[in-house]
Amino acid sequence: MRLEDVQTFVAVAEAQGITGAARRLGISKSVVSRRLLRLEEALKVRLVTRTSRGALITDAGETFREHAIRIANECDAAQEALSTHGELKGRLRIAAPNSSGSLELAVAIAEFAITHPALHVHTSYSDRIVDLVGEGYDVALRVGFLADSALIAQRLSAIDGRMVASPSYLAMRGEPASPDDLMNHDMISQGTETWPLQHGDRVIVARPRARFTADSGQALVDAAIAGLGVVMLPDFLADEHIATGRLRRVMSNFPMPQAALFVVRPPGRRAPRKVSALIEFLRQRLP
Repeated sequence: MRLEDVQTFVAVAEAQGITGAARRLGISKSVVSRRLLRLEEALKVRLVTRTSRGALITDAGETFREHAIRIANECDAAQEALSTHGELKGRLRIAAPNSSGSLELAVAIAEFAITHPALHVHTSYSDRIVDLVGEGYDVALRVGFLADSALIAQRLSAIDGRMVASPSYLAMRGEPASPDDLMNHDMISQGTETWPLQHGDRVIVARPRARFTADSGQALVDAAIAGLGVVMLPDFLADEHIATGRLRRVMSNFPMPQAALFVVRPPGRRAPRKVSALIEFLRQRLP
């Protein structure tokens, strides 16, 4: 089993096709196909099913994919360890929130890729919490309050938020005035989070029993506008809709403590140069 074949398989899986993988790797489609076939022969399993629309990863391919990503990442780390200066090379896998709104994360990451042309940047945009180690990510960007974990986290910028609901919901159900009142209201949340509420010098933790849950920030916004209940949103998702009157602030005397945008990376070793460079770039680029 050759390392270049493993790296090619990872590129095919990420690009969801041979054409995209060839473009990313800077090689011909025939070379990609040849490497895939050679890897499948070495493993004695079918990893990819070719279709008219691209390539589908088989069940065996999905099993091998996690191992292949780790192998490719370790290879990149080894190359970086031997080159402590000069341009950044290799692959950088980033997990970022899909509902980042005016944070302009996508623009900032694209600018970072332009700054380092020899670096292959792959970003997955999703509001779910990814397993950095298990899924082979170098770094993740997360919004809100971080739970205790073994991950190494750095704060990039402050984020404010508030509790909101639609005028139609409030006209029908009334407006909550205290954390105890929330028990009598329909709540909208991601499903597992707690809501810290500032009251004077104290922080009160509310645990919403949600009627509607979603792992997408935009879906939570849409549900609130539709009148499904009360939701806690960061300002970059709520402000536009408050300005237009589609949403209204509630319980303003119990504000959300200031949250943040964090960058987190796996524990256990010094941050690779590519990760350190990304963190420094975002620190300067984001407000």
